[in-house]
Amino acid sequence: MSEVEWKEPVVGFEFEPEEVVVTEEQQADKLLACGLDDSVFEGYVDASFYIALGIRAGANSGISAEGNVNMMTSLIQHRRVRKGESLTVRGSILNIQNVPRGQVVETDVWFEDKDGERAISAPRKSLRPNSDKAAGRGAGERPAPVIENVAELRRLNTFSLTPERVKHYSSEGNSIHYEMESANNAGFRAPIIGGGMGVHYLIHALWQEHMPESFDLSIFFRRPIFWDDQFYVAADPWRAIALLRDDKVLTEARINQLS
Repeated sequence: MSEVEWKEPVVGFEFEPEEVVVTEEQQADKLLACGLDDSVFEGYVDASFYIALGIRAGANSGISAEGNVNMMTSLIQHRRVRKGESLTVRGSILNIQNVPRGQVVETDVWFEDKDGERAISAPRKSLRPNSDKAAGRGAGERPAPVIENVAELRRLNTFSLTPERVKHYSSEGNSIHYEMESANNAGFRAPIIGGGMGVHYLIHALWQEHMPESFDLSIFFRRPIFWDDQFYVAADPWRAIALLRDDKVLTEARINQLS
């Protein structure tokens, strides 16, 4: 990564295609760091991994992820992907919006199989914070909440994070996930987990209930999840699923389609 020449994001910028593979060993190791059991997925990949793989593909093409904060992502599993299956990641920058806190960058990212068919899509919106600490705090229009009444949710599992486990999961690419100084400089009391790490808990719950062949989720990152947080997973009979702390929504997903 040290040899990458960083570029300013511009509309129309296209990633260099590259091959990506999630192996059985990689998945088991990362899910163990999350406190999750990989056996739920049997021989298939947890689609959450493709969020970080898409971000890494952008970084490999010269678009830095350092300090960026994920705001929203769509995660679409067009079909199940087997562990060890090679896919080609492609992506492009669709839109850039200047906001008081910096720039909101909208990126399309997808993963094709050997036949050129999409297996996973993971488009996203992320904030590139302004280095000027005197800048305003706005980050554009805030999407309407998916979950309006947390009392109607069915509570599932509770999880406790530790700095050691989060550092094991988040080892490169964006130091606000694993370095106190970087997180403090970005305005956080402690490192925050990456959006993709949080999504593992949502997808794991879906597989425990459904083992879906395909799904389409719109995921919104509402509040930071710190590396020493405790939170729980809850669902509104599969219309929506969320991570919550003290009955406040941290990450929520609208379930647009579930096979």
